[in-house]
Amino acid sequence: MPDITIAALVRAAAQRLAEAGVPDPQVDAELLAAHVFGIRRGEVQAAIIRGDAASDADAAAFEAVIARRSAREPLQHITGTAPFRHLELAVGPGVFVPRPETETVVQYAIDALLNDAEPEPIGIDLGTGSGAIALAMATEVPHARVYAAELSPDAFPWAQRNTAGVDNLTLVNEDLAHAFRELDGAASVVISNPPYVPDAAIPRDPEVRLFDPAMALYGGEDGLDVVRILSTRGLELLRAGGLLVIEHGELQGEQIRSILTADGWRAAATHRDLTLRDRVTTALRP
Repeated sequence: MPDITIAALVRAAAQRLAEAGVPDPQVDAELLAAHVFGIRRGEVQAAIIRGDAASDADAAAFEAVIARRSAREPLQHITGTAPFRHLELAVGPGVFVPRPETETVVQYAIDALLNDAEPEPIGIDLGTGSGAIALAMATEVPHARVYAAELSPDAFPWAQRNTAGVDNLTLVNEDLAHAFRELDGAASVVISNPPYVPDAAIPRDPEVRLFDPAMALYGGEDGLDVVRILSTRGLELLRAGGLLVIEHGELQGEQIRSILTADGWRAAATHRDLTLRDRVTTALRP
């Protein structure tokens, strides 16, 4: 029986993933091959060009992960990792998988911390999930003091794992509505990627609908229950002139600006992501 090539495996896998409706079947097939074979994606592509053979054991392991991805289990759950800016985060069941669009959201917080005159500006991430936003702030602004809160008993261990050993980051297992009372009036930045999907708006993508935790997705009847809490809590946490940063759905900017302005925030503004969709609203504490 002739050796099966990595090229043939990946080609068949990409076809199978495409038939299952996976958005980027070739990319996912190559990434999963890299995961199974213990090499980088670029090395998989080189192996395909060279016509390298795969062992029976590797072929069987690859078949198993392709079956999982065909069932629309998130790629990141299978590999156990998710990239975020310069970070590689551990993720899996029970925690929201960080999205590329959030990489642009956190830049507003990082810029504010970098431009702050305080020697140790304080950044707070409310509802940190995997710890992605808090870790980006702590590692990219090493002179900042970063605080992160996560209530979910399922997500919190992932945040603990990802933030372990980061000296300028403090993580607590608390409700964002009440966390960090000792920091009231001291923060330079408060940022959150809250649950903002309206309860009745069930996501189309199976990866989201079946695998992302409901606690990280659904935000009440209009999706903005937690945003309202962030508005009032942000006013308490931030010093005068401090920045609030909230990620949200592309149709929610106007409503969020109205909530913030009614609560007394200044200069509420909505910004687009790299796909030109409204993605983040910022405001300044008076």
